[in-house]
Amino acid sequence: MDSPANPTMATTHRWIKLSIATLFISGISAFFIFGGDDFLSLNALRDNRDALLSYTQEHYTRALLLAILIYAVATAMSFPGATVLSLAVGFLFGRWAGTAIILIAATLGATLVFLAARYLFADTLRKKLNSGMAAKLIKGFNDDALHYLLFLRLVPIFPFWLVNLAPAFTPIKVRTYVLGTIIGILPGCFIFANLGQSLGRIESLQQLLSLETLLAFALLGLFALVPVMIKKLRKPVMNEDNQ
Repeated sequence: MDSPANPTMATTHRWIKLSIATLFISGISAFFIFGGDDFLSLNALRDNRDALLSYTQEHYTRALLLAILIYAVATAMSFPGATVLSLAVGFLFGRWAGTAIILIAATLGATLVFLAARYLFADTLRKKLNSGMAAKLIKGFNDDALHYLLFLRLVPIFPFWLVNLAPAFTPIKVRTYVLGTIIGILPGCFIFANLGQSLGRIESLQQLLSLETLLAFALLGLFALVPVMIKKLRKPVMNEDNQ
């Protein structure tokens, strides 16, 4: 926290916050200015898959580290194209190594943007989010942070970038956020890495997820909320017993 009694520390914090904000704004701007969205497309991936595969086979360790770095940065910057990146990783490294790469990189990127958002904005926004639905959301994370996060991660109706940012403005602990992210995104990591092996047969991103797969994710998300519902149902009973 900034303190008037320590103006040097306060100034340092302001410069750090300004630097972080500038880094994110510059990175996102550069991505679109230099046509990053064209590179992170299914057509670009299919057009360059032979060259990418050849490079990966010749420089496996370097390609693996680059894949983790690129995926983590793309996640932290909330660049569009995470699905294409996941397919590329699955295609280049296979379902098992691909799953591990996506899981590590996505968790790292999500944690970085979570920490940045909490450091930059959490104190200011938390004071304003003290009523209505926002207050209920914060209370939900405070009561059962892990299961709420698992629900948000598993149900595919919530954008990944939003789920990365929203918990930063709640009291969730960093280790809980990391654990919930790892568990919550693991099924999706495996699915996309596995689909990456079928890259030649995929004509559009709409082909990737069937209705059955989406329903499975939704059921997993609801299952994650079961402990929360049980706790809520037990409270009235416990209150009656105490009367």
